Amino acid sequence: MVRITVDLVRKRSEHNEGEISTLEEISLHQENIDKIEGLDKWCRNLKILFLQSNLIPKIVCVVSENLSRMKKLEYLNLALNNIERIENLEGCESLQKLDLTVNFVGELTSVQSLKNNIHLQSLYLTGNPCADFKGYRKYVIVTLPQLKILDGQEIERCERILAAQEYEEVKKFILSHEQEYKVMRLAQKQHAKQRIEEEEKKYAEAQDKPEEERLQEYWSEVSDHSPETRMQIAEHVLKQLEQNQKRHDNDPAKTPQRVYKLFNADGKPLNVNEAKIPFILTENDATNSLVLDIAVYKYLDTALLDVDIQPTYVKVLVKGKIFQIVFPEEIKIESSTAQRSQTTGHLVINMPKMSGGIKQKTVKCVQTVKQDEEVRTHSKTMRRELLEIGRSDDMDFSKIVKINKHNKYEHVRRKDVGQSAVSTDFEDNPEVPPLE
Repeated sequence: MVRITVDLVRKRSEHNEGEISTLEEISLHQENIDKIEGLDKWCRNLKILFLQSNLIPKIVCVVSENLSRMKKLEYLNLALNNIERIENLEGCESLQKLDLTVNFVGELTSVQSLKNNIHLQSLYLTGNPCADFKGYRKYVIVTLPQLKILDGQEIERCERILAAQEYEEVKKFILSHEQEYKVMRLAQKQHAKQRIEEEEKKYAEAQDKPEEERLQEYWSEVSDHSPETRMQIAEHVLKQLEQNQKRHDNDPAKTPQRVYKLFNADGKPLNVNEAKIPFILTENDATNSLVLDIAVYKYLDTALLDVDIQPTYVKVLVKGKIFQIVFPEEIKIESSTAQRSQTTGHLVINMPKMSGGIKQKTVKCVQTVKQDEEVRTHSKTMRRELLEIGRSDDMDFSKIVKINKHNKYEHVRRKDVGQSAVSTDFEDNPEVPPLE
């Protein structure tokens, strides 16, 4: 069977860029998982957990692997598993929805363990043996007053009142049904064990028959619906998949896996990007160094990165995939650094060049700056043209006359009627009429 591992959780958390500590939702369905473990340690912030279509017999196996530590869990889906009893969910303080559709819950009184889950609003027990007990719905409604929906059907107020009135009588029926189911279940376990042994022996003895015929006979056998049968079928399917994989691996006609060539025959390194990850290689003139920016996932664990810096190339393993790039010139290994960006998560490798030196910035002296400022100010002054006309109360605008054909005018100021102040540049033009 399959165990829940860190690698499996990372694989199923690609929507969160492989970061599991901040994961809020994960789907681990159809993985043949038979044990809940590790999630309470790795994913404390989980709100939604899908575990349907697995082989889980118990919600918790040991005390150290307890879902009750997941305080933020709001929705837990355990449909299509082998669970026979509801337990160990008291610590899921935020649990609002629990789906146990098509399991093997026969101990209906175990729903009392959900009394302390005060936020639980929706519960699904359809397809379980307990759902066939007489008075099943009424018993659950009274036992869990916080419920609003049971098996997809809303609980009406009148239904809750009637169920409370009949609770004592219904409880007797439930306890009686539970006792009958326990006896039946014990006999079912013994019968299932004997039947599985006989089927496996019969399947092994038919080795001389073709594989297709053996499989057809196996799947044509009638079996009961029990946790043991589901486990047997899952194990048989896994064995069949392993055999098919071995045949595929040993098939000479299969396409061989590509092997990346990192060096030429003469030992010269080559550029390789197996990870198919974006990158930028730039030169920093200020520090005389090469800067390589590799766009790895922001939340990728640094433990999944391995950097090997050489004088003429650098090789980086990103989750086991090779990234190698050749430099245009040699670099200093001892002075090179590799760091993760705190904003983007990119891997930034700074590598000083072997040749050349650090270029210093050119700084102008204060005197030169001041001289430049004076030149700019002087040139602005030279370009400015000012027109000085004196006070407005000393001007007679009626004495403005035309002086040339270019439509230019000259201001003439008179101190009195009999005396005029004429500029030294004044020219007497006979074509201009006298001023009156």
